[in-house]
Amino acid sequence: MTQNAPGQSPASQYQLLKQRRFAPFFWTQFLGAMNDNIFKIAFTSLVTYHTALFAGVDGKTAAFLISAIFIVPFVLFSATSGQIADKWEKSRLIRLVKTLEIGIMLLGTAGFYWHSAPLLYTGTFLMGLHSTLFGPVKYAYLPQHLNQRELVGGNGMVEMGTFVAILIGTISGGEIAGLGEPGLLAIGGVCLSVALAGRVASHWIPESAAAQADLRINWNPFSETWRNLALARESRVVFTGLLGISWLWFLGATFLTAFFNFGKDVLSADQNVVTVMLAMFSIGIGIGSLLCERLSGGRVEVGLVPFGSIGMTVFAVDLYFASHHLPVLAHLQGVTEFLGRGVHWRILVDLFLLAMFGGFYSVPLYALIQSRCAPTHRARIIAANNILNALFMIASALMAMALTHAGFSIPEIFLVTGLLNAAVAIYIYLLVPEFLIRFVMWLLLHTVYRIRVTGAERVPDEGACLLVCNHVSFVDAVVIGASIRRPVRFVMDHRISRIPLLAWFFRTVKAIPIAPAREDADTLAQAYEQIAKALQAGEIVCLFPEGRLTDTGQMQPFRRGVERILSRSPVPVLPMALRGLWGSFFSRRDGAAMTRPFRRGVLNRLELVIGDPVSAADATPEHLREQVLALRGPWPC
Repeated sequence: MTQNAPGQSPASQYQLLKQRRFAPFFWTQFLGAMNDNIFKIAFTSLVTYHTALFAGVDGKTAAFLISAIFIVPFVLFSATSGQIADKWEKSRLIRLVKTLEIGIMLLGTAGFYWHSAPLLYTGTFLMGLHSTLFGPVKYAYLPQHLNQRELVGGNGMVEMGTFVAILIGTISGGEIAGLGEPGLLAIGGVCLSVALAGRVASHWIPESAAAQADLRINWNPFSETWRNLALARESRVVFTGLLGISWLWFLGATFLTAFFNFGKDVLSADQNVVTVMLAMFSIGIGIGSLLCERLSGGRVEVGLVPFGSIGMTVFAVDLYFASHHLPVLAHLQGVTEFLGRGVHWRILVDLFLLAMFGGFYSVPLYALIQSRCAPTHRARIIAANNILNALFMIASALMAMALTHAGFSIPEIFLVTGLLNAAVAIYIYLLVPEFLIRFVMWLLLHTVYRIRVTGAERVPDEGACLLVCNHVSFVDAVVIGASIRRPVRFVMDHRISRIPLLAWFFRTVKAIPIAPAREDADTLAQAYEQIAKALQAGEIVCLFPEGRLTDTGQMQPFRRGVERILSRSPVPVLPMALRGLWGSFFSRRDGAAMTRPFRRGVLNRLELVIGDPVSAADATPEHLREQVLALRGPWPC
């Protein structure tokens, strides 16, 4: 599906890298993410493969411990960092955080030089603090500098950049750590150099006005944490999005933290093979994040979230079946030997696709949260997300350690996590059916139809409006709902809304049933009342003024109900026209609809054309019908 909107083209997300409002910020966060991973991967690799360098370290559980230490600051300080990000000008705050990173890397260099696990654990904690301070700024900065149509692309670039940085950091940290003791000082030098480069990049980040400069900071992390979580819970969709992101961090932490032991104990592979696995995982996330821009048509498409969760479950479970029966070899395989076995390619493909579907899952959720929470407390909502992420990651580490002590193998831990992912996904989609409904719409428009949307920029990003459209088929509402970036309330025939198998669906999408006065005057009155309340609340309502499906392919007269709606709620009206649905399986061409499957095959071309807004004063049924006819043009409807 494509959409024509100003400032948004398939290549626009890459053009952001040439603009000062985005590029310095992008490279600053890129270098920070890379440094996190050089440090963590090097430390984890050393305690796994060169345990003797560090006194008192258990190589089997050290990776989980490092992960837990890194995320403790997210629990303790996220609430405070969210307040600071809302109160302070963001470019100044970023530069302070990057200066702190230089000091942390000096401490880390000393830890590597002296083989001091306590110093390195302390450095790990402080790098977690660095990320805790940067996180709310990172995601609150984007909506201030990107418009609504750039937000998905910008988030995709940030997510892609983050995981490319993870990839580079993983390879660099793993390769230098592979040198053993001779590479210890080099690790510190590289980390310090990257920190300095990040501080230089931050110098060009443009100013970002404080969202709430008069905010009084509550320095009590526990009461403020509770307050932030309560703030996030005010919107069910936003809070569920936060839980969805946190679950991804649970799943990702479980897999990534286990990779070193998975490589050594299950695959009989050396640390270079682990680097390859981490690289495949990072590339998968990066590609998935970038593809979101194309798959979502440049808007916040939460329908990709179920698509992502299905793929994550499938490939997590397959990873178990691909690896649980492998024999343990007497030696550790290098990359060449490892890639010479076919079953190992299956494992790498599983990791790549698991991560790619993770990208499909995460980017829309981040964009959803940014677009649906108030700017004045956006950073605190992101802080609440970081708190939840940290709690879920700690739970991940505790679960992995508990299952390990209970005798579960790494592949069995992967299987448990994959099955848990399916259970959590079902729970989330039952809690907020919007995700699943948008997925069904998205799937329909990417399998049965190909749709082109013209004039999508005319739909306001916020505020009420009334959509009026010709009525050609039983899937008109699905096509429109999947093509508009905001939720739409549809007015529909009361008899259709009561069909037993579909009634739940119509209630879930908050459809408004309507009936002629001669059939059910009460339903008619209730419909007008619901429409008025929806418009008063700033929602979008869609009406098919013909009142019924066309039997001939020609537009019928528009009824007077639109005048009654606008007399009470004088909002702008957007005329729209659907092209290409006449003659489809869902239309009444040649008799009853839905009686001849695949009448026109699959991937049929459709078009939704959105016209200029019409003021309420000018929106007579006759004028609106003329507008829709002009938009439809000579194309068969």
